[in-house]
Amino acid sequence: MGSSYVPHAAGYVDNGGPKLVTSRFGYEDSHTLARFEATGGYVGLKAALAKRPADVHGEVREATLLGRGGAGFPAGVKWGFCPEGVWPRYLVVNGDESEPGTYKDRLLMERDPHQLIEGSLIACYALGLSQCFLYVRGEMALAQERIATALNEAYAAGYVGR
Repeated sequence: MGSSYVPHAAGYVDNGGPKLVTSRFGYEDSHTLARFEATGGYVGLKAALAKRPADVHGEVREATLLGRGGAGFPAGVKWGFCPEGVWPRYLVVNGDESEPGTYKDRLLMERDPHQLIEGSLIACYALGLSQCFLYVRGEMALAQERIATALNEAYAAGYVGR
């Protein structure tokens, strides 16, 4: 068997289709709080906080929002597995992305980390969780840097740590 060198993937490819998750990727400053807020970021969190947590959970369930993992499991159903009255309870966001040839998590963390933070905050609110742990692979240095910067920006703006 010979060696099989696979170069680093190019990353985001614009196929001209609708962009729900990647709508900010075309901006050079897509990873910043200023760009996120200028393009509708944290509006979803504000709307969620104006509702009862159970109503937010119900909306996610009814929307049949799918997880981004390989199975595409419905997020609202998965959230329903969180046991009531058991403490402590945490949200764990897995940014490991160990499936061969996949780069969705890395690209989201590098190019739009506030979107990940906003979604995590909405999930925490809907489930009554006060802590979230985000795992990022050690090899993803830029993703780690961008997530850390985004968390600091979100904290300074009052979105995180309230």
